[in-house]
Amino acid sequence: MNLPVLPSILLVISTVHAFQYTELAQYIDSHQEEYVEALRDWVAIESDSSNVVKRPDLHRMMEVVAQKLRLMGGTVELVDIGEQELPDGQKLALPKVVTALFGSDPSKHTVCVYGHVDVQPAKLEDGWVTDPYNLTDINGNLYGRGASDNKAPVLAWIHAVGAYQALSMELPVNVKFVIEGMEETGSNGLDAMILAQRDTFFSDVDYIIISDCGWLSRRPALTYGTRGNCYFFAEVKGPKQDLHSGIYGGTVIEPMTDLIGILDTLISPSGKILIPGIREAVAPLSDEEWRMYQDIEFDLDNYKTKIGVSQLMYTNKVDLLAHRWRYPTVTIHGIEGAFSDPGTKTVIPAKVTAKFSIRQVPNMEPATVKKQVTDYLHSVFAKRKSPNKLKVTMVIGAKPWLANTQHPLYEAGKLAVKRVFDMDPDLIREGGTIPIARTFQDVTGKSIIMMPIGGFDDGLHSQNEKMSRYNYIEGTKLFISYLNEVSQIKKTSV
Repeated sequence: MNLPVLPSILLVISTVHAFQYTELAQYIDSHQEEYVEALRDWVAIESDSSNVVKRPDLHRMMEVVAQKLRLMGGTVELVDIGEQELPDGQKLALPKVVTALFGSDPSKHTVCVYGHVDVQPAKLEDGWVTDPYNLTDINGNLYGRGASDNKAPVLAWIHAVGAYQALSMELPVNVKFVIEGMEETGSNGLDAMILAQRDTFFSDVDYIIISDCGWLSRRPALTYGTRGNCYFFAEVKGPKQDLHSGIYGGTVIEPMTDLIGILDTLISPSGKILIPGIREAVAPLSDEEWRMYQDIEFDLDNYKTKIGVSQLMYTNKVDLLAHRWRYPTVTIHGIEGAFSDPGTKTVIPAKVTAKFSIRQVPNMEPATVKKQVTDYLHSVFAKRKSPNKLKVTMVIGAKPWLANTQHPLYEAGKLAVKRVFDMDPDLIREGGTIPIARTFQDVTGKSIIMMPIGGFDDGLHSQNEKMSRYNYIEGTKLFISYLNEVSQIKKTSV
């Protein structure tokens, strides 16, 4: 008798709890100038973590972030992570890590958003069209150092939470923030902080979200993997001091010649890594991966034009993307001790140090790569029968990160992208390294998603870095939508 009433009751309940996306999106649109000004204020702070002279700016940047979150009513802490020891032995205080909490309802999921607000170095004379620390709007693009990496994405997450608050809407999930100031130089002190707070701050976190990456094309993307990085110094030491090439050339075995000789044995002209064991350790490309790469939107000609080359290593999309994301590569970055200033100098360097890296992928382990590279270079060097001395050191050993794209986090991401952009996202990997993703995974055991809003042409770490106004504003809507989608994940999901 009462059964016909039930659907109407359910309808009322679902209406009460319906996601009010339209109202939230309209709020974002009407406050976009305020959001641009907030980014302008943040970009104006020269938070260069690599320059010790700028350390006061970095400390101020963290205080500005903390104050913004405090004014929103968050439970905010500035976590002291200790000191940094410089090469000269001097110790310098590391910028505090900002943590914040919005909501503590045990019946809801808790997400933790990670971001950073330090930046790469930038000078106008480096080739910038505009002052890198004065956010400049040109044709809808917001130019400034750190605009895309990573200040706008951090602000977009903050604005997403703020929009719910402004409209007196309950957050669908509890939101925690972890925002640091040393990412660009290796996240000094952050690993220890995460480990120390594993059973406190992170104990109730269900999912971790990172937005420190970008799209591959104009199509929105969800990122599910990054390469690791094993960075090496190879030092060849010979005479006790630099020598005049006219006086001593032809009488000594030169360290630079030895170094160039062994570097030439790392990789072939076609890109094949020659170090035994490296290629054999790589996880094979599965049929499923191959199909995923086929469906990704990517234009090789545009890619060539963007980076200014006439020829790429591979001529088809799948091979190129696979070697950009899920195969290792060797890159020689530079040689310390060699003459590199303008002009001429007839010198035989007494000691030269090559700097090179291997981007590692599943199933490679840094400790194994270290031994493979060290043993190989010493064996190659021994064949030269040189009296000079070789020293090989691995200074970075960051592991790769890989997520399961079938996890509900990614299904929620697809729904959020579909709602905001009316299209399905590309599922992509990142060729670079975000070491903190693997740390979060290993220490906390939580599931992670990377949800970028940066454009494929934002110029991260380069001159004229920018964040498009479109990506900034629509990205904020994406984060709003994503919080709602995550709230729908069943509590039993892991």
